[in-house]
Amino acid sequence: MPPERRAYLEEMVKLATEDRPDALCLQELPVWSLSKLEGWSGMQAFGAVASRPKLISAELGKWITEINSGFFRSAFTGQANAILLAPAFNAVAEDSIVLNPRSLRRTEAKKLGLDLRTRLKWALERRVCQAVRAETNGRFVSVANLHASRADRRCADVELQRAVDFAESFAQDGDTLVLAGDFNIGPVTSQTLKNLQGYSEPIDGIDQVLVKGAETLGTEKWPPERRTVDGRLLSDHAPVETRFE
Repeated sequence: MPPERRAYLEEMVKLATEDRPDALCLQELPVWSLSKLEGWSGMQAFGAVASRPKLISAELGKWITEINSGFFRSAFTGQANAILLAPAFNAVAEDSIVLNPRSLRRTEAKKLGLDLRTRLKWALERRVCQAVRAETNGRFVSVANLHASRADRRCADVELQRAVDFAESFAQDGDTLVLAGDFNIGPVTSQTLKNLQGYSEPIDGIDQVLVKGAETLGTEKWPPERRTVDGRLLSDHAPVETRFE
């Protein structure tokens, strides 16, 4: 940040995992990178493709995008999310859901009175929420990771509620549930966040890590100096870090 020809994705992943977190949730990944994440991080990687590369293969899309990553972004590489887990975790279940399927968009667009431009923008990019359930030392944790739409904050809030419903149905009784990602809506304007019960308090902004079923020890955004490498701010989104017992 600002965008350059290179994306520095490997550097971002290595920086975010160098202190060995238990879990890391990533959004807006190029599809080609899913096969690289375990090697970069030393963690277990679980990917979910939101939108596939347009017309060409992911590897060819990578080559084209590398001509100027700041310009092409995800146009040719597709877009994916990923959950990374520390080696100590034993994954026992994995699932995902589309957050903006056509049937939901049609119903909610009428309910919200969305204009044609917003409806088309909402349909432009497929969005998903993925979830992984894992065990370590007899304790189960379900991690759900989402990237909501940018079409309109009302659309993002609809998707967030859908993600909450999915995550809570995926987790089993007694699990600690983590709901994380780029919500593209914050606590001031999100009715879904205002209605949540039993979760840790959301922080300011659109990037969140919410925990249910465990006592949190604090949530913080990384300051710019912690995510700057060789004078480059590696992302316009500050990583959000939550600790819980």
